[in-house]
Amino acid sequence: MLKNVAAALLLASSLPALAQSPVALPAAPATAAAAPTAPPKLIVAISVDQFSADLFSEYRQYYTGGLRRLTEQGIVFPRGYQSHAATETCPGHSTILTGSHPSRTGIIANSWYDLTAARADKLVYCAEDETQPGTSSADYQASPVHLRVPTLGGRMKAANPATRVVSVAGKDRAAIMMGGSTADQVWWLGGPQGYVSYKGVATPPLVAKVNKVFAQRLAEPNPGFELPPQCVAKDFPVKAGSLTVGTGRFAREAGDYKAFRVSPEQDAMTLAFAAAAIENMALGRQAQTDIISIGLSATDYIGHAYGTEGTESCIQVDRLDRELGAFFDRLDKDGLDYAVVLTADHGGHDLPERHRLNAMPMEQRVDKALMPKALSATIAEKTGITGKTLIWGDGPAGDLYFDRGLTVAQRGKVEAATLALLRAHPQVQTVFTRAEIAATPSPSGPPESWSLIQEARASFDPQRSGDLLLLLKPRIMSIPEAAVMGYVATHGSPWDTDRRVPILFWRKGLTHFEQPLGVETVDILPTLAALIQLPVPKDQIDGRCLDLIAGEGDSCPPQ
Repeated sequence: MLKNVAAALLLASSLPALAQSPVALPAAPATAAAAPTAPPKLIVAISVDQFSADLFSEYRQYYTGGLRRLTEQGIVFPRGYQSHAATETCPGHSTILTGSHPSRTGIIANSWYDLTAARADKLVYCAEDETQPGTSSADYQASPVHLRVPTLGGRMKAANPATRVVSVAGKDRAAIMMGGSTADQVWWLGGPQGYVSYKGVATPPLVAKVNKVFAQRLAEPNPGFELPPQCVAKDFPVKAGSLTVGTGRFAREAGDYKAFRVSPEQDAMTLAFAAAAIENMALGRQAQTDIISIGLSATDYIGHAYGTEGTESCIQVDRLDRELGAFFDRLDKDGLDYAVVLTADHGGHDLPERHRLNAMPMEQRVDKALMPKALSATIAEKTGITGKTLIWGDGPAGDLYFDRGLTVAQRGKVEAATLALLRAHPQVQTVFTRAEIAATPSPSGPPESWSLIQEARASFDPQRSGDLLLLLKPRIMSIPEAAVMGYVATHGSPWDTDRRVPILFWRKGLTHFEQPLGVETVDILPTLAALIQLPVPKDQIDGRCLDLIAGEGDSCPPQ
């Protein structure tokens, strides 16, 4: 079994080799040192895609590497919230370094419908420029054009043009939403060819080297990973439709890109790239503070493909912990003064079939009748309005759009019939109209106490949101049957399984403490901005600064 991904990946001397064993942490000092007052030279912002607060807590006692450092030496907010309703990858990443809810960032979902768009494909991907000729939501030109607000890196660069802003991720939407439109370097794993960028720049030598190492590793098989002791009890098969999951080790044949992407190997490669970029670009070694954002996507791919409670997810969290430890060790070895924040873009929910085996017999998959095409056909039959698609949507939950060619009378008839059908369905929690959401004040206060319509308001954009917002009941998986798109599980609901994420800060010299009360991912930007003494007007963001000083003292500016 393959014991360390990074050791196999980092074949080139220019890529810093990550540690090959778990990190041994030094003993805590007897007395707390004074908190640092000067800004750190480098901010490292890490998003672990689909790393729910539940997943973080489940394996916390087993951490030995980077996650142990953050949880035992850092400032821990185990009850962080992606507080909006649309708990998807693009909206979640848009909140992390902007300090703003999706209602302000404009990123309301991974995709939304624009029925006025000139192109035939009316579905718009969050990280594309749909105005480019010949493109579609599936074959697009990646772009940050839809992100309406600056990221922390953008604000840093506006204050000091010497600031370097770099973003590296497994997904384009993660890299783009955290890097923003003014980033110097934005790279993501674009396929078997390696890391690509939307910026159209010539591939620099570092990225060429990274891609060469990636190609060499991909060309070799992976015999799989050893099963950590904490994963043994999870090693049993679960049948989900035509798929069987729960016992995987990530064995991979040579050249199998999909298997590489859906495995711990992807995150190891992304961290190796990030470490090499920091060293090659001398980030954190000049007068100004630099920032690198790192999107680790494997946990999400694995959660979708295998669920969150089998050997696959258990191995992934173990590997993530080890690789993060090695990455931080490398930064320490280079003597960098850096601050870390680690969080997630959303949580996740395990597949119903395994839940039903483990004390949750009420778990269900969504009724196919709620899929947009089926719903549209039913409403057409009920209203007698035929010859067109009445209702557009990207799935059996979320935003629904009425055809723009309907007369006022027809639209009223369609809306009434749709509301009546959905509100009577046993799997539907509620349906909000756009008028109801728009009339709701923007939410504030503890995110754990928000109502569903407040969560919906935090995701609402009048130009992009639908005519209705459909929310399913808890414990209804919004995939109608396993193996749709190769997925057995997903997220995207307004429930805490998908909203709650860990938020962890670390900097050498800060004293560890843990705050169990709820905070939001939009609080990250003002918190980091305070560390580097960067003023951010309060009326431009939704978050608040979190005081990272244990006890007396305050890392936030006066209110």
